[in-house]
Amino acid sequence: MSDDPAPGFVRVRLDLAYDGAGFSGWAKQRSRRTVQGELESAIQTVLRLPDPVELTVAGRTDAGVHARGQVAHVDLPAAAWEDEGARLRRRLAGRLPWDVRVWEVRQAPAGFHARFAAIWRRYAYRVGDHPGGVDPLLRGHVLWHDRPVDVDAMNAAAKLLLGEHDFAAYCKKREGATTIRTLIDLHWERTPDGLAVATVRADAFCHNMVRALVGAMILVGDGHRPPGFPGEVLAGRVRHSAVNVVRPHGLTLEEVGYPADDQLAARTREARNKRTLPGCP
Repeated sequence: MSDDPAPGFVRVRLDLAYDGAGFSGWAKQRSRRTVQGELESAIQTVLRLPDPVELTVAGRTDAGVHARGQVAHVDLPAAAWEDEGARLRRRLAGRLPWDVRVWEVRQAPAGFHARFAAIWRRYAYRVGDHPGGVDPLLRGHVLWHDRPVDVDAMNAAAKLLLGEHDFAAYCKKREGATTIRTLIDLHWERTPDGLAVATVRADAFCHNMVRALVGAMILVGDGHRPPGFPGEVLAGRVRHSAVNVVRPHGLTLEEVGYPADDQLAARTREARNKRTLPGCP
C-alpha cells in the first residue's frame, strides 16, 4: 500500500485545536456533528473543490475530548494548493465554527502520514478535588472529584504501568486491533491553582485507555485502593469492575511527536505492522 499522495495532489499538514464539548468525537458520522466533518466541509467550501476531501488524523478523539495539539493531513489538488495554499489558514478561520481552529497549514514533507508516522501522543487529564468544586470557568475541562487525591500515591502507581504491555484491561476491545502499547511517560503533578494533572504519553493509545488509567489511579489517590492496584489490573488483562472510565471532558490531546523528516517513511511502514509481546504469537 502506497502512503504517497496520488499524482497531481499535494499532501498538506494541519495543526489544530478544538473544544470537544460540542462534538460527537473526531470521526465523521452521517447524522452527528464531528470535528472531521466540520473541517472537511470547510476545506471543500473555501477551496471550491468539486469533490469531498478526506482528512487523516494522528489520534481519533472520543466525544467530549478536547485537543490543543492535534495533527491531521489532507491530500489536495496541486493546482488548488498552488493558488490558495498561502491563504488557506486565514480563510478557514473565517469559515470554521468557534470551537475548532487551525493554527498552521503547510505542505508536508515526503513520507509524512499524520497517523502512522507519529512516534508518540501526549495527553493531559485534569482533576479538581477542591471541596467546593471546580472553577466555573474551567468546568468544561476539569473533572471534579469529591475526595482529596494524593498525587504521590498516584505517581507510585503510575511507575508500575510504564513500558510496553498489553493494555487490554484498560481498553475497549476492537475486533482485529492489538492492545499492546508502549507507555513512555505517566506522572501526576499539582498545578499552582491546585489541580491534579496527569501527563500521559505513549506511542499510541487504544480506545478509552487514558480515561481508564486515570480512573484506576484516582482509586489509589483517594485511598480506595493501594498503589499496586493499577499494576495488578494491567497484569490481569481483563477489565476490572472497580475501574471506571472517567468522563471525557477532563482529557486534552496536547501534542503529537514525529521523527526527523528523513525517518518519516520508515516510521510509517513500521507502524503498520501489528505488534505482539515477546513470547506471544
